[in-house]
Amino acid sequence: MKLGLIAGNGRFPFLLLDAARAQGLQVCVAAIKEETDAEIDRRAAEDKDITVHWLSLGEFSKLIDTFHKEGVAKAVMAGQVKHKQIFSSIRPDWRLAKLLLNLNTRSTDMLLGAVAKVLGDEDIELISSTSFLEPLLAQEGVLTERGPDEEERKNIEYGLGVAKAVAGFDIGQTVVVAAQACVAVEAMEGTDATIERAGRLMGSLEGDASTLARRLTVVKVAKPNQDMRFDVPVIGMATIETMIRAGASCLSIEAGRTLLFDRDSLLARASRDGIAIVASPR
Repeated sequence: MKLGLIAGNGRFPFLLLDAARAQGLQVCVAAIKEETDAEIDRRAAEDKDITVHWLSLGEFSKLIDTFHKEGVAKAVMAGQVKHKQIFSSIRPDWRLAKLLLNLNTRSTDMLLGAVAKVLGDEDIELISSTSFLEPLLAQEGVLTERGPDEEERKNIEYGLGVAKAVAGFDIGQTVVVAAQACVAVEAMEGTDATIERAGRLMGSLEGDASTLARRLTVVKVAKPNQDMRFDVPVIGMATIETMIRAGASCLSIEAGRTLLFDRDSLLARASRDGIAIVASPR
């Protein structure tokens, strides 16, 4: 079997590539010029069972043609494609333009669901992005040396309600809370940029008569009807480093529906800096 890998940015595509190759699968990588790390070419040069084809984000027909020529019947999406890229200066080909015109809304779920349907109509099944990475899904419970304190637990309880409501509208999956008040809500900018914005906002309040506690709690959830084929919540070292810079002391994620990259190093770094990470049940 040859697996198609639609690769976005970050380490996710490389982890999935390693897992697929460990199972003996050949992999055809559709690398997105605007997103994918060029390191993917080196990996292909070292492994004859990996082929890489570069295409622009708007070249949907080329993606389908490439997979057909390579004999790909199953494909997976791995790695983020920044939402703002979809609405930037990309030039959609006729197939993508038709897809966009037929959407009722241009939310992530609606767009990627439509992409998955078109691929399916072309006999290319889009499978779960966690199919090869089940061990990386967060297990329920406190993951760091310390758990949330009373204030952080209150923030999590409040933040979960807000985050799930926002995620239900497919706006974003992360909120940042202080003293049971919402400081920042994720939209197109992504989790790390949302945390940075919250840190800047709280910094701008220094010296003011603010009743908000300076410590921030980050709450990240999956969507209520999360499609595990795409846009699965991911936490990596960069998120922890961003939290440290922003002054965030606690992170809440959903067990079984959030991928943790570099788990051991990530949890060690968080513990060293006094950050509590807890994975809550759905």
